[in-house]
Amino acid sequence: MPSKHHMLAVFLLAVAVALSQSKEQEMSHADHMEHHFDPKESAKSFDDPARDAWQLPDRVIAALNLKRGQLVADIGAGTGYFSIRLARSAAAPRVYAVDIEPSMVSYLRERAAKEGLHNVTAVQAAADQPNLPEPVDLILIVDTYHHIGDREAYFRRLVKSLRPGGRVAIIDFKPDSPEGPPKEFRFPPEKFKSEMGKAGYKLAAQHDFLPRQQFLIFQVEGQPSR
Repeated sequence: MPSKHHMLAVFLLAVAVALSQSKEQEMSHADHMEHHFDPKESAKSFDDPARDAWQLPDRVIAALNLKRGQLVADIGAGTGYFSIRLARSAAAPRVYAVDIEPSMVSYLRERAAKEGLHNVTAVQAAADQPNLPEPVDLILIVDTYHHIGDREAYFRRLVKSLRPGGRVAIIDFKPDSPEGPPKEFRFPPEKFKSEMGKAGYKLAAQHDFLPRQQFLIFQVEGQPSR
């Protein structure tokens, strides 16, 4: 029969292993922020007209330089702040409004139908991929980069969702922004460039006109610009 000392040692070892596994799980999520959004509640802030003053959506869309006939994926579309504006822009691209929340996807689908935007398709994403039905010319990721886990693997897979010469535009909060996610999830531009570089992308453009956010555009390394 095992001694009390032996049983105590086994117990302490089990606790140490459990704590170690718990710490590993915490560390595995330390690079991204997990959060769930309710569409009706989110719409109050996501689609607040006051957001236009610092989000500057018209300038953002103009900087994307879209052309007629192109396809765009808005990953982390939320309630459709950019998806709807993209669909209504002069280029009138076909827009895949992508979100991981089923309730948000339903909201996007209903909003597009209500506003008569037949060039908007709501898409249910998975945590590790956007589930786009076809490759696109531009992927827009607004205030969502910091929610993506295992980003190097995610963006490597994302290459298959881009047409040749396609671009990935990332807009996310600056470290000194007056609002946004917790400070540890507000990244300097060097972090975006480093992580995207490891995933096989090169910086194609960087815009500095947004007061609260980074705005960087990437292309797959080795592919010609369009």
